[in-house]
Formats: sequence, C-alpha cells, structure tokens
Amino acid sequence: MNFLYLFINFAKIGLFSVGGGLATLPFLFELADSSANSEGVQWLTRGMVADMLAVAQSAPGAIGVNLAAYTGFRYAWIPGGFAAAFSLMIPSIIVITIVARVLDAFSGSITVKNIFSGLRPAAAGLLSAAGFGAISISLWNSAAANWYEFLKWKEFLIFAALFVLVYKFKKHPIIYIAAAGVIGVVLKL
Repeated sequence: MNFLYLFINFAKIGLFSVGGGLATLPFLFELADSSANSEGVQWLTRGMVADMLAVAQSAPGAIGVNLAAYTGFRYAWIPGGFAAAFSLMIPSIIVITIVARVLDAFSGSITVKNIFSGLRPAAAGLLSAAGFGAISISLWNSAAANWYEFLKWKEFLIFAALFVLVYKFKKHPIIYIAAAGVIGVVLKL
C-alpha cells in the first residue's frame, strides 16, 4: 500500500465520520470490502477490522485514531501508523477551527441550530451501523452449514453477560475488557 492511498482514505474517513471514533467503522468496513489491489490481493478484511477494533478499544486514546494508527502500522510500520493517524485528524482540526471561528458569530442562527439537529441523528446512525457491524462479525457465523451453527454461542454468551454487567454495575471498562480477554483464552476462542 502506498502512503498516498493510505493518506487519502483516512483523510476521507476523518472528514465524514461524524460522531467520533466508532463512526469510522462503517468507512473501514467499506474500505475492507473494496481494498483489493491491482493484483487482487486484499490488504484489509472485515475480520481484520474487528480485530483492530478490539485492539483500539483496549489501548489508551481515541478509538478512531487508534484504528487508523493500527491500520497504517500494520501495512507500513511506524511511518504508516503516523500517516494514517495524522490524515484522520487533519480534516477534524480544519473543520473544528472553522466551526469555532464561525459558531460564535452565528450561534443564535436557526440554520445553525437546524444543522446541528441534523448532525445528531446522522452521528447516531453511523454509530449504530458500526455497532451492528461489530456484532455481526463477532457473533454470527455466516459460513455455517446448519441453522444452529449460525450463532457463535460462546461469543454470544460473553456478549450477553458483559452487556448486562456493564448496564447493571457500571464498573470501569478495563475490568470487563480484562475479563473478556481471560475468558477468550480459557475458552480458546
């Protein structure tokens, strides 16, 4: 993968992923679906995106930047990680600088309020798509021969247990991440 391709794709993701780091996932899934090079070799798959998400959520920092850095690092080592992370952040820095300058002048404008009212559901839609994408990769076995093999049962039980625990007890996320990692090792997932 060349740096220009990496830079352009992550700048595009950074410009249009409204809603934060998880909103980059639909773009990464699209990139995975269309990432075959001229020789037909695919450098990114949906499974790799799911693995990157697990790594990005476990590491400190912004998820989107972690995903970009991990992708770039995986394919072009340290310079690729910097290029991907930097190109993901550049559009946000430019847009936020412009918005901060303009927002004070137009903060009472009904048009500005309407724009932000339209962006909130867009962000929710992108985040929901990202969530459903991660769930489908983690819990569904699309290559199953029988109907009862379609659901990855062990993974589903971990998902359901952590969902309930997080909702009910609201402990620090690192506890749940560590527990899920240990369970994955014990169950040989």
